[in-house]
Amino acid sequence: MSNFSIGIFDSGVGGLSVFKELMLKLPNENVIYFADSKNCPYGIRTKDEIIKFSVKAVEFLIQKKCKVIIVACNTATAAAIDYLRQHYPIPFIGMEPAVKPASLKSKTRSIAVLATEGTFNGRLFKETSNKYAKDIDLNVKVGNKLVSIVENDLINDSESIEYIKTLIQPLIEKNIDYLVLGCTHYPFLIPILQKILPRNINIVNPAPAVIEQAKRILMKKSMLNNSEDKAFYEFYSSGDINILERMVFEIAGEKIDIIKL
Repeated sequence: MSNFSIGIFDSGVGGLSVFKELMLKLPNENVIYFADSKNCPYGIRTKDEIIKFSVKAVEFLIQKKCKVIIVACNTATAAAIDYLRQHYPIPFIGMEPAVKPASLKSKTRSIAVLATEGTFNGRLFKETSNKYAKDIDLNVKVGNKLVSIVENDLINDSESIEYIKTLIQPLIEKNIDYLVLGCTHYPFLIPILQKILPRNINIVNPAPAVIEQAKRILMKKSMLNNSEDKAFYEFYSSGDINILERMVFEIAGEKIDIIKL
């Protein structure tokens, strides 16, 4: 199974922040990516809806003979990963806001997490926060509109930048020194955030830790791809493919056709 693909799914282009990290750290691995753009954003959906969408994505990736699946969506992880692990034998790697490292490293004892409401309501976030952020001023902020900003290619739009400033300013006033990105879409906003945030505030992108976890699981199960052949990437979308196509080109450095399902 070592030459089988790693499956990645997200509600849209956000999971590309995870794919980008995978390309760097696991360059031999083949990847099949499914963007459920038709149903994006997941943050406004009910738990039952998200489970239904996640099951559809997983069954598609299993049909493609993926060896592990990365749920590259914090909202889907929060709502569906327990269900997926109970119903499918394949290993799943989920997203989790990096509250632990931020809490342990914080010098001001004040951190912030930017995420969707679904992520904040999930078991993983609550358990991690209760365990590692008891003595921390934990400031949470729902990133309304941020997914849409990324999905609609409005990152550098002046109105988007002003909106992000308005969203972030109250967190800056809380004397935070870590801003945890709790949605895979948000790393694409890092260039904007770096211009807004004071230099002492560290931005935490969870994607590197997720790929390290994927690597550990692949090694443990002897499924790392050690082939010297060039890795191949397949991309599928349930909705619009234009922005996905452009972003894949920017990340992969080559044109990869997106197949619309």
